[in-house]
Amino acid sequence: MTESSSPTPESFLPLSPPVFHILMALVDEERHGYGIMQEVKFRTAGQVHLVPGTLYGAIKRLLQRKLIEETDERPDPELNDERRRYYRLTELGQRVLSAEAVRLARLVEQAQAKQLLPGWSPNPALGGG
Repeated sequence: MTESSSPTPESFLPLSPPVFHILMALVDEERHGYGIMQEVKFRTAGQVHLVPGTLYGAIKRLLQRKLIEETDERPDPELNDERRRYYRLTELGQRVLSAEAVRLARLVEQAQAKQLLPGWSPNPALGGG
């Protein structure tokens, strides 16, 4: 594939909510499947729960689309279980996730402009004001 025919990050949008959460879970560190599920549950204060079928189906598609990759490295060799597969974002995955975050921020701005979010404030636990 030539550089000019490479997909743009925007060509992957919009992301489904499970895919968005999986990519978000991989932003700061490599994780195995169960670790991704736990990170999503923690980060969303239990509001999003990924079931194994959804998670592993999405991981398979993300690997095929080259948004994530499997890694042989293990964050903590002492806690390693050889059956676990660890995943990390690719550069393309990072760019796609950033493009989706911008898209979602623009949607929130539009909702605010239409006064659809009265009294709304960001969740402080998520780093909002």
